[in-house]
Amino acid sequence: MARHWAVVNQKGGVGKTTTAISLAAALAIHRRVLLVDTDPQGNATSGVGVVRRVGEPDTYRVLTGDATALDAIIPTAIGNLDLIPATIDLASADLALYELPDRERILRKALDSVSHRYDYIIIDAPPSLGLLTINVLAAADEVIIPMQCEYFALEGISQLLEILKRIRSGINPDLSIARVILTMFDGRTNHANQILSEVRSFFGDKVSNTVVPRNIKLSEAPSYGQPITVYDPRSKGAVAYTEIAKELLTHAEGRDAIIDTEEGVGSRTGRATAWWRKRPGS
Repeated sequence: MARHWAVVNQKGGVGKTTTAISLAAALAIHRRVLLVDTDPQGNATSGVGVVRRVGEPDTYRVLTGDATALDAIIPTAIGNLDLIPATIDLASADLALYELPDRERILRKALDSVSHRYDYIIIDAPPSLGLLTINVLAAADEVIIPMQCEYFALEGISQLLEILKRIRSGINPDLSIARVILTMFDGRTNHANQILSEVRSFFGDKVSNTVVPRNIKLSEAPSYGQPITVYDPRSKGAVAYTEIAKELLTHAEGRDAIIDTEEGVGSRTGRATAWWRKRPGS
């Protein structure tokens, strides 16, 4: 069964979807990964080069019971990476879910039916704290929290942590934090370094050792429908997310990851090459 990671932050503009896409692509180099887009904006869908398909099986139809998770899965151009896409229909998901029985666990049940097909399922959560996000948190084993290195980002975290506490007290007692990832980091400023210090003081070893720097390539990649590890695998953003993927694998599988940062990353095919010791089946 796959480990389910939800990438969550109710504050927009913190690099949530970029984090979900980038980690999914980095992990897919040698793991089977399903990316689930639960954001009505559908940016995770377009960010891996998939055209949104209104009326066809998607996350909304999985939640309402009009399609199974298996019906909605489509392959992407990235090896080992599949997608359950999102469309604007998800904007009405909270209303649709409200009348359904056991409404908080619908996504969990749907993903459990395909979990055996993958090593990891990464869920891109919506930037809100409604019923759709509660479904995401109920479906997750752990959360990954991207945080921008700015003061207002700290203010929003307390609200998110309160929601996580409530979810643990009832719907999903085993929910925990896998990693807190600092994004858009500018090491030249005292402010960013102060935020980094405060976050590490509060979350301890839950904070990723690698920070994601401000990087224009990360902003460009979505317009080409490519994860950063494909669009420009030698960029600082790609290297950072590859390192964070390695940290997550070590956290999940208890083994060290080795990343080839010379020949594979930046290859002419645009595909980062990596390998891990003690891979399953090796």
